[in-house]
Amino acid sequence: MSKTKKIVIMSALVLLLAVTAVFNFVLAGGVQGSAADGDITASANYFSTYRTDRTTNRNAELLELDSILASVEEGGAEYAEAIALKLDIVEAMEKELLLETYIKAMGYDDVVVSIGTESENVNVFVSAAGLAYDDFLAIYNILSDEAGCDPANVNIMPIGTEI
Repeated sequence: MSKTKKIVIMSALVLLLAVTAVFNFVLAGGVQGSAADGDITASANYFSTYRTDRTTNRNAELLELDSILASVEEGGAEYAEAIALKLDIVEAMEKELLLETYIKAMGYDDVVVSIGTESENVNVFVSAAGLAYDDFLAIYNILSDEAGCDPANVNIMPIGTEI
């Protein structure tokens, strides 16, 4: 490859990197205009980041379980254990989605529910500056009725700041 072609390719790559940086800045909202806007953005980023991390981790766990299932003999103890764990993960994912939908229907902008597969703990993160006693009670009732959660194992945390 000639020296001119190498320079053109390298220049194109640097240009693409610069364009990517500009798009990242523009799509992220640029510099925040005020502290309140920054808090709203930070809260929204928390929920989207949490969901992305949760999905990534779950996909990795499911891929690992799939590789175990492919490598062990069907009908064995390891196979049954991997299938049971995979079903637990899928069941937790379905419950989380259902509970998030119900809690959002209460009027909250964003909600993340995390159900432990190895424990009975349920964590609920609600996009709100604070929650009144009635809000906590309503969320506990949803978790109890729809998922059979024991209120002693439930943690409800408002995420956000007052504007």
